[in-house]
Amino acid sequence: MSSASGESVGAFGEYGTYEVYRDPWGIPHLRAADALGLAYAQGRVTAFDRAWQLEVERHRAQGSSASFLGADSAAWDTFARQCRIDDTARRCHAALDPETAAWVGAYVDGVNDGLTAGAARDERFARTGLTPTPWEPWVPLAVWTATHILFAGFATKLWRERVARALGEEAVTLFATDGPGTAGSNGWLVPGDRTATGAAIIAGDPHRFIEDPGVYQQMRISCPEYDVLGLAVPGVPGLAHFGHSGTAAWAITNAMADYQDLYTERLRGEGPTLEALGPDGGWEAVARHTETVTVAGGADIEVEVLETARGPVVVREGEETLSLRYPPRVRRDLGFAALPALLRARTVADIDRALDGWAEPVNVVHAADSAGGLLHRVAGAVPLRDPANRLRPVPAWDQRYVWQDWAPTPAEPVQGFAVMANARGIASPLGVEFAPPHRANRIRELLSGSRDWSPKAMADVHADTHLASAEPLLALLPALDDLSPAAQALRTRLLAWDRHMAADSTDATVFSALRTAVVRRLAADPVFADLAGAPTGPEVFHPWLYLVPRVGYALEGLLTTSLLPGLDRVAHVRAALEETAATGAPDTPWAEVHRLSPWSALPDPEARWPGLGGDHDCVNAASSVPGFTDLTARASAARYVWDLARREDSLWAVPLGADGVTGSPHHRDQLPLWARCELVPVVTDWSRLTKESI
Repeated sequence: MSSASGESVGAFGEYGTYEVYRDPWGIPHLRAADALGLAYAQGRVTAFDRAWQLEVERHRAQGSSASFLGADSAAWDTFARQCRIDDTARRCHAALDPETAAWVGAYVDGVNDGLTAGAARDERFARTGLTPTPWEPWVPLAVWTATHILFAGFATKLWRERVARALGEEAVTLFATDGPGTAGSNGWLVPGDRTATGAAIIAGDPHRFIEDPGVYQQMRISCPEYDVLGLAVPGVPGLAHFGHSGTAAWAITNAMADYQDLYTERLRGEGPTLEALGPDGGWEAVARHTETVTVAGGADIEVEVLETARGPVVVREGEETLSLRYPPRVRRDLGFAALPALLRARTVADIDRALDGWAEPVNVVHAADSAGGLLHRVAGAVPLRDPANRLRPVPAWDQRYVWQDWAPTPAEPVQGFAVMANARGIASPLGVEFAPPHRANRIRELLSGSRDWSPKAMADVHADTHLASAEPLLALLPALDDLSPAAQALRTRLLAWDRHMAADSTDATVFSALRTAVVRRLAADPVFADLAGAPTGPEVFHPWLYLVPRVGYALEGLLTTSLLPGLDRVAHVRAALEETAATGAPDTPWAEVHRLSPWSALPDPEARWPGLGGDHDCVNAASSVPGFTDLTARASAARYVWDLARREDSLWAVPLGADGVTGSPHHRDQLPLWARCELVPVVTDWSRLTKESI
C-alpha cells in the first residue's frame, strides 16, 4: 500500500488479489474477487491501520493486557479470566458453521499478515515492549465478547441489591435511568413520504465511551457478491451494526434488554471437591483452576477461576459468591453467522432473516430498502425466566429462577417515522431500566417539523442540545423564598434560559454548576448514608456502585419521587442555589468546561481535546457525569446518515479518524467536524478514490 503505509498489496496465496482505495479522509475501500478474499483484505488493512488497537483488544479479551499496560489493567484482566471471555469465544467458534468459520478465518489470516507492518508504523509497540502475536481463529469472537460483556449493565443488579438493603424493597429501582455504565444510541428512520427524494433515510449515532483509536471504523468492502459500506468494529469481520448495501441499509441502538443474570451461590468443600447447591436440591461439582495475570512493573496475580452450572463466578468475597449466566456461554453462539448474511442483504426481508440469527448484544434495529421496505424490530437472545432475575442477584438453589426458554423478539410496523433512543418502546417487555424519553421525544418533535428531509438536514437533528431533563430542577426554583439577592438574580437567569446545552452557552455552564451542587447535597443527605461508602467487590464493577454519579443520572426521578419522604429536596435546592450564587456562577461557555476526555490504553498527556455542546439527555448526548465532572467520556462514537435514494449522498463521521496511528494524517482529521456535529460525504465512485499502488 502507499498513502498510510508504503506497503504494496497484490496476490496472497489462496485468497487471490485485492485492491485498496482511500477517500480524502483515508477511509479504506476494498475490492476482492470473492467474499473470502475480501474478508482477508479487511483483516489485513485493519491490522495495517490499527495494529496497536487490535493487539490491545486481543490482550484485553484474553486477560493479558496488564503484561504491557501495567497495574491499571489488572482488574480488567482478572475479570476477563474469571468470566471466561476467551474460553467462551473458543466454544462459540467451535460451533460455527463451516462457511462462517472460513470467513472469520480469512479475516484472521489477513490480520496476521498485516500485523508486523502495522506495528512498525506505531511507536507504542516499542515503547511498551509489546510484540504482535499471531491471532488464533477465535480471537474476533473474543474481541466481540469483551467489547459487549458489560454492555447490558448486569452490574446494575449489584447496585439495586445495595439500594434494597439500604432503602427497602420498594426502592429497588429508585435510581433507574440511563446510567453511567450504559451504552445508548439514537436512531431514526424517515420513510420516503417524508423525504425530498421519496426514498427512506436512516440516521443516528451510537453512544459509547469514546476511545482513541475509535471503536468504529469507517469502511467499504466490495466483491462480486456484494458491495457494502458502513462501520466496522476493529478486530471483527464485516459491518455488524451499521451498513448500506446500495439497495438496503440497517442501523441499531441498544435495546436496553436484560439478558445476563447474577446468581447467589452456596458453596461447600475446597479445591477439587468444591461444590455448589443446585436448583434441584443436590450438590453439583464446581470447575476450578487458577491462572496467572502478569503485570508489567508489578507482581504477578494468581486468579482463581470458578464455574458453577449457572456460569463463571465473578464475585467471591467473604460470604458472597456470585456467578454470571450469559447467553453466548449457554448457547455457544455469538450470532456471527448473521454477519456475512447481512453483507449479502439486498432487501429488508434479507436483513430481517439475517437478524433472526443475532445473539448479543440485544439491539433495536431500523432497516429500509430502495423498494420502500421498512423494518423496526428487536434482535438478540433474551432468556425467559422469573422477573426477579432482571432486578438483582437471585438464589442459584431455587428452581424458580432457572432459565426456561428464549423470549420472542418484538417487531412493529413503521408508521410515520420510527425513532429508537433507548427509551421504553418496542423492547419494553425485555428490560427493566430504560433511558428517559427526552431524546426520543425530541427527535420526534424535530422530525415532525418537515416532510422533505434530506441527508444534509439530518445534521441539525444530530446537533440538537435541548435538555428536557433540566425542567424538574428548574421547576422547583419559582417557589423558593427567603433568597439572597444574588440567588434571586441567579434564579431569574436560569428560568429565562432556553434549556439548550449549546457549546457557546454560558447559561448552560451556570445550570451545570447548580446541578452539581444539588447532586452533591442530595448525595450527602442522611437518607443515603448506607449507600455513600466506597464500593466493595471487584474493581471492574465500581463504576456502577458510586453514589454521586447514581444520584446525578437519576436526579430527575429523585426530585419527584414519593419514595423518600425524609428527603427535603426543596431545602437542598435552595442551599445549592445560594451556594452557586455565593461562589460566583462560572460565566464561561459550556464548551470550555465540557471537554472530551476519551479512554486510551496509553493516554497522550499532550493531547488537547475539544469542548463540546450537548449533555446526557440531549440528542447530542455528549454526556457529563452530573455532580462528578463536566468532562465527557461518553458521546457519539460515530454518526451516520444512510440515504436509500442515492447511497453516494449518505454521510458519516467518527470522533477521531480512519487511522489508528497517533500523528498520522488521518488519525484525528475528523475530530473538529465531529465536535461540531458535521459529517463527511460518503464517496462511492471508484474513480474519485485514490488507489494504493501495487
